[in-house]
Amino acid sequence: MPIHYDPAKRDLYFFLSIMGQIIVLFFITLAFNDEKNRAINGLIQKNDELVLVQNQLIQQEKMAGLGELTAGIAHEIQNPLNFVNNFADVSTELVQELKEGPLTKLSDADREYADEIMNDLTQNLQKVVYHGKRASGIVKSMLEHSRMSAGEWQLTNVNALCDEYIRLAYHGLRAKDKLFNATLKTDFDARLPAVNMVPQDIGRVLLNLFNNAFYAVQKRQQRATHARNTFPYAPTVSVSTKYLTQKGMPDRIEIRVRDNGLGISDAVKEKIFQPFFTTKPTGEGTGLGLSLSYDIVTKGHNGQIWVESTEGQGADFIITLPATN
Repeated sequence: MPIHYDPAKRDLYFFLSIMGQIIVLFFITLAFNDEKNRAINGLIQKNDELVLVQNQLIQQEKMAGLGELTAGIAHEIQNPLNFVNNFADVSTELVQELKEGPLTKLSDADREYADEIMNDLTQNLQKVVYHGKRASGIVKSMLEHSRMSAGEWQLTNVNALCDEYIRLAYHGLRAKDKLFNATLKTDFDARLPAVNMVPQDIGRVLLNLFNNAFYAVQKRQQRATHARNTFPYAPTVSVSTKYLTQKGMPDRIEIRVRDNGLGISDAVKEKIFQPFFTTKPTGEGTGLGLSLSYDIVTKGHNGQIWVESTEGQGADFIITLPATN
């Protein structure tokens, strides 16, 4: 029996076949584009990571060279500075002996004139002693900055370390300013393992960050008091820890120190880890604390430290360390 083909059905089958191929090609194209986009995004992410690592290596090399230079300068300054401090102390004692001895035998007129000179001399020596000790403190900080730690590595409870140093910093400030009060907040991740580190060095970093945080909230409180703000300001410093896991990356721990103080401008953030850079008034800071902290975290413990802040809205200092060193 002959087979008869319906032209209409034949055209319909042909049309459906073409449409099916087009749909298959469409989905293949979508899948290819999606895979291509993922690959491009992955390359962009890897490039960003490489740029970040490159910038960190450049910064570390700069810090290493500056550390060697700093050590040499500090040693050269230390010896003459010791003479200045020692002779200032001796001269202060001699002035006191003059007041209590030979000057008592002068006539009233001569003694009054001599007392005026001795008082001026005493004040000058007091300034020499004060600034000499301040210079000694700067030199000491410079030497600490240039020296690699000889501390012992040991498994450390990071949560306990953070809790200890935030309270140490708070009570240290309270000892200087009895009127100062602040709220302390802690949020510790119980999953944190014991981490191999030099606890004295990381403790020094934490103490520096906490001291800066309390300083920031204290200054903001003073400004709020002077401005007589309607809304009460509550100084708050917090510390939190977190266990970080990411596929394809080594496990890390995060320590975050947060304050609701004055905040940090973008211009200051760019320089904040540079040696000798400080926004504190003369006599209140050497500008070496954050630089030293940067070296301890990055060079000493293979970690990272950075700041997130908006001026007027507080600051977050974040440290990440390998969970296994």
